[in-house]
Amino acid sequence: MKGKRMMLCLLGGMMLCSGCAARREQAQQMLQQQKEEDRYDSMTLAMDTVINTTIYDERGEELLLEVEQEIQRLEGLFSVTKADSDISKLNANAGKEETALSEETYALLKTSKEISTETGGSFDITISPVVKLWGFTEEEHHVPSQTEIDQAMALVDEDQLLMEENNTAYLEEEGMAVDLGAIAKGYASDVVADLLRQEGVESALISLGGNLACIGTKPDGSLWEAALANPLDETDYVGLFQVSDCFLITSGGYQRYFEQDGKRYHHIIDPDTGYPAESGLLSVTILSEDGTKADALSTALFVMGLDRALDFWRNSDDFEAVLITEDGRVIATEGAAAVFSFEGRDNDFTYETVNR
Repeated sequence: MKGKRMMLCLLGGMMLCSGCAARREQAQQMLQQQKEEDRYDSMTLAMDTVINTTIYDERGEELLLEVEQEIQRLEGLFSVTKADSDISKLNANAGKEETALSEETYALLKTSKEISTETGGSFDITISPVVKLWGFTEEEHHVPSQTEIDQAMALVDEDQLLMEENNTAYLEEEGMAVDLGAIAKGYASDVVADLLRQEGVESALISLGGNLACIGTKPDGSLWEAALANPLDETDYVGLFQVSDCFLITSGGYQRYFEQDGKRYHHIIDPDTGYPAESGLLSVTILSEDGTKADALSTALFVMGLDRALDFWRNSDDFEAVLITEDGRVIATEGAAAVFSFEGRDNDFTYETVNR
């Protein structure tokens, strides 16, 4: 197979020199067909979401297995529902004793605390008792009473998650708990992308629910295209990204929710109130080279609301964003606007670009 690919590349180069457009196009099509033959796809369930992976590499079948095993390994560390995970053990020991953690879990907890501080608490992994109270942890939804919310909110405080020496951590109050659901998939995207790059993969796409990791470009050298979903219509999209080597991660109230007495309640809980965030936003998409941070920021900026989110972006230099508001605006930061197209979209949204 390698010899055949080399011959096609050489043949294509010869045709470029000849100046024959028709034969040059034919050679390019032959090369693209050969690359497509090295396409491998998989779909699996892990981390409470559907994971789709596409790899263009002659070792694709073997690499898909490595990707799946790596994601399952990370789920085994970070799951809030698996009894033997690092996070479940930490939560079970709350108010009792320190918990020895893997180096990865410890590092991700530290990163989570740093992002919590950076975002002024809009991202807080100790919100777990409140998320569970609303029924989102085990998908047993109900609207809790204010008394129940107040009691659960008393256990939300990232300052009481203590990071001790030798990869140990401690939750100070019994009943406290952490949930890495708003950052773990982004971290998994980072890990898997690094794994594939180290294996020499130059073209791959991994989708973990609302998290998209783009490795390199398409096999023909063109950019990956990713549609940004319309939060009001699951069959529609509001625009297309054209990107390479980056992470695109979206959070929105339309992704997980339930309805009770005619009102919709989504899964993104505001750490300040204990209720689903009412920020005026329908979704936030983060574009970054850091999948871990992008995942956390998509949640944090959704909680912040438009004005605070844009102020936060203006004081940062490591991400871009597209925010969709409840009043029908699609607002792209200048870096995102450079790779985001909405031409030809027929909808009721208005499109804006904001600058620093």
